Amino acid sequence: MRTADETTSAGFDYIFPAIRGVQAGREFYVSMCPLRLIPRIFLFDDDELAPEVRAQRVLNKGRLPALTRYLLDNPDNYVFSALTASVDGDIHFEGIAGEGPGMRAGQIRVPMSARFLINDGQHRRAAIEQALRENPELGNETIAVVFFHDAGLERCQQMFADLNRHAVRPARSIGVLYDHRDDLANLTRLLAMRSPVFRGHIEMESSNLSKRSRKLFTLSALHFGTKCLLQGVKVDNERAATLTQAYWEAVDAQVPDWSLIRQRTLSAPDVRRDYIHSHGIALHALGRLGNTLLQESTSPAKWRSRLKPLRTVDWSRSNTDWEGRAMTGGRVQKSHQNLTLTVNYLRHHLGLELTPEEQSVEDAYLLGEA
Repeated sequence: MRTADETTSAGFDYIFPAIRGVQAGREFYVSMCPLRLIPRIFLFDDDELAPEVRAQRVLNKGRLPALTRYLLDNPDNYVFSALTASVDGDIHFEGIAGEGPGMRAGQIRVPMSARFLINDGQHRRAAIEQALRENPELGNETIAVVFFHDAGLERCQQMFADLNRHAVRPARSIGVLYDHRDDLANLTRLLAMRSPVFRGHIEMESSNLSKRSRKLFTLSALHFGTKCLLQGVKVDNERAATLTQAYWEAVDAQVPDWSLIRQRTLSAPDVRRDYIHSHGIALHALGRLGNTLLQESTSPAKWRSRLKPLRTVDWSRSNTDWEGRAMTGGRVQKSHQNLTLTVNYLRHHLGLELTPEEQSVEDAYLLGEA
């Protein structure tokens, strides 16, 4: 069977091996297409068209470098999901048999004059195009394509809306849990599973803790806190693992309630209800605090003692100092401003200077309080 880039001599058609299916009474076809053909035959709408006459959103070019690098950096184990395209032209299906299962498998012929409009996957298509410029050998690989017959602009717009209607971005925690390429994700999982501070007390899948959860933090909160801790710190992976565990253990020694939760003297839901230190914003802020100390020295002997003032911090929600910083209207918030003001509060306790950006946020906050 000829592939899509091998045209019939008489009809000038594209020929795709395909499986035929039916949804909502309409036929559609699933095929495999070589990557080298994707930029040549699959189009997306002109960015300059008004939204009401486009069948999809404008291409977000900021997403392309990461997608392209993912494809180029992982040629042996990347995964791209299927593209969905509408064909503005005739689609003729030829089954390998006239009856039975063979009626569903065969090939489709599409005139070369037809337009192929991507309904879902325009960023993957653009990333493939860019990746092929750097690594043409990828062109021999294939991607699944789902073909629908183009029933006009309104139908194409509805298809885009329907394809994205129930799309849900996976929780950040499960993204960290399943990401084996990223060194920081690997380190975070290691901390969650082996550190005496966090072992058995990290919610591994959800990025939000229910009111009754017995967990102390989410995996995503630990990931963000550790990311801030190591930002710009020049250490190898093995040293990073040792250093981060030592840091969180040193913090744990100055926040007694954490160990009381592990000992089940206190319950995690009660502590989260009454204190700030068992919320993601605290872990994030403590990570930024630690980063300052690690930038000065990665030797635990030099920064452990500087964490001792943390023991004197009043973490209770009843402490009105938290309002406007870690809390807004009595609720813990984690906006960029809330996080910065929480970091500032802790820096003051440890006698650390604020960065120019932190000082600017602090000045604005104090001006509003005046």
